[in-house]
Amino acid sequence: MLAMVLREPGGRLVAESRPDPEPGPGEIRIRVEACAVCRTDLHVIDGDLPQAVYPIVPGHEVVGRVEALGPGVTQPLPGLRVGVPWLAHTCGRCAYCESGRENLCDRPDFTGCTRDGGFATHLVAEAAFTIPLDPSLDPVATAPLLCAGLIGWRSLRMAGTAGTIGLYGFGAAAHIVAQICRWQGRRVLAVTRPGDRRAQDFARSLGAVWAGGSDEAPPEPLDAALLFAPDGRLVPAALGAVRKGGRVVCGGIHMSDIPRFPYDLLWGERALLSVANLTREDARSFFEVVPRAGIVTHTRAYPLTRANSAILAHRTGRLEGAAVLVP
Repeated sequence: MLAMVLREPGGRLVAESRPDPEPGPGEIRIRVEACAVCRTDLHVIDGDLPQAVYPIVPGHEVVGRVEALGPGVTQPLPGLRVGVPWLAHTCGRCAYCESGRENLCDRPDFTGCTRDGGFATHLVAEAAFTIPLDPSLDPVATAPLLCAGLIGWRSLRMAGTAGTIGLYGFGAAAHIVAQICRWQGRRVLAVTRPGDRRAQDFARSLGAVWAGGSDEAPPEPLDAALLFAPDGRLVPAALGAVRKGGRVVCGGIHMSDIPRFPYDLLWGERALLSVANLTREDARSFFEVVPRAGIVTHTRAYPLTRANSAILAHRTGRLEGAAVLVP
């Protein structure tokens, strides 16, 4: 197998030839068809996540075919298409797991962070944490749904019944959420980097009723704001943009420090929430919605060996949608 390996934080990914991995008990080996690049991969590369281990093969938006079963595994069968998301394992015994909140498990594993991920031709995953996928789906178009889609979906659900939603940071997650909002009859206002006319035009093409820079105030009060950009300065800005009783949902795993802000921004029963990881129930409900909502992902494919170029394009915002690595 070929893997793009991050040997230490802050480094470049290096191509490495390895023996094909053997699945252990409860595991399967997957031949990767596509793996999207996520903002979280950048945090792993930059050393922002204390739980990350190195060296590591990043990548947690994986689409592939089951190739081999480990001991005790009967499903999914070889040849079937599956997705491998961020959540790779939970203990099943802590208070969070037992109460249906496995995303908050005390002893989790994460794909491409604490165990090798999908920036490779093959990976091993725990069978119970893979997601069955329709064999007719396009792997490249489907890959961003495995995190950008799932975290966006969980963020949107945390916004409740909000009718007017601000999306802060219009990248891979927001471009999927915007399509769900349009299908649900919600109004979307998109907030991008200042002066990013390309992203603003992209947002309007997906149904946003307004798109502007983070140096501008939205033209009307929001019922909720979903933050996908990892800039802590956006938190007080979003609190100031939501009406009383509104919600600000931070959808990223890492964010720069939130600056001090007056209590008046929070007062009025505004709520500030964070999204942590995902659950398998999120995946089941989301992939039921995908065909009904007619979600179309915007992607740019890169050969696996050009992973560093794909990462740079994601980091600099030179993409509409998501970069996807193809072995």
